[in-house]
Amino acid sequence: MRTRYLADDKKRAVLLTVLAGSLWGTSFPAIKIGLQYMDAYTFVFLRFLVASLVMLFVLVITKNFGFNFSKKRLLLFLGVINGVAYLMQYAGMVYASASESSLFVNLSAVWVALLSPVALKERLGGKKVVGVMVSLLGVLLMTTNLSFTGFGSGELMGYLLVICAGVLWAVFIVYNKPLVREGGKMVQSMTWLLLFTMLPLLPTAPFSAATYASFPWTAWVAIFYTAILCWVVPYYLWLKGLKNITPVTSAVVLLTEIIAAVIISTVFLGEGFTAVSGVGAVLIVIAILLVS
Repeated sequence: MRTRYLADDKKRAVLLTVLAGSLWGTSFPAIKIGLQYMDAYTFVFLRFLVASLVMLFVLVITKNFGFNFSKKRLLLFLGVINGVAYLMQYAGMVYASASESSLFVNLSAVWVALLSPVALKERLGGKKVVGVMVSLLGVLLMTTNLSFTGFGSGELMGYLLVICAGVLWAVFIVYNKPLVREGGKMVQSMTWLLLFTMLPLLPTAPFSAATYASFPWTAWVAIFYTAILCWVVPYYLWLKGLKNITPVTSAVVLLTEIIAAVIISTVFLGEGFTAVSGVGAVLIVIAILLVS
């Protein structure tokens, strides 16, 4: 009976992670729209400012405001590396193409597989190793369509920044696992983590009210959409899922964000979806089945 309950919990966790990855995937076309109206640093700052204010509002109305849990230093650490990772990604994308950036960032599945056994003593079985490898092949097909003509056109610094962002997010994924064990205070943890994420973003933020007032309503839609439906909601779903699956499984399942991003970009932005992309999507689904 207990085994059946554990299996049900794992299936529910995988489903929550798929939903989180799918919502995160919709952020890519939304960001592309938002960057038409503002620079990357302004966008990422406003995105997390709105997300933080939303979570603070939730804490106030639920009368759940507090900082009385044990892993304060872990929250500070995770928030800061999350903010730094976003700055590295946005800065790197100035020099690297979108496909290159997507490929390098999603190498985080490999970094998680390497880090998790050391940090959390997670045991990697053969199926998980194969799943990680299959997922990387799927990511390669979906991000490049086996066309490498645009690769190598960026600058080395851009590549290094985006790769480092992926490494930091691997650390973020792994060390969120201890955080979810304080399940009763998850909303508090999310709020403080978001506030700590703001720390490395503050030096790059414009503080001119005139700058914000000049944005059209579509820019603010992109900001609020990416803040709430591409951070607050998916991060909560992902944390709930992480309680019952390992970081390696979570990292592979989160690759559903690439599938969601490609589908949304194809439908709403007119970007192409090829047979090679379809094969890549199938491989990612196979990888998810292998690890879960």
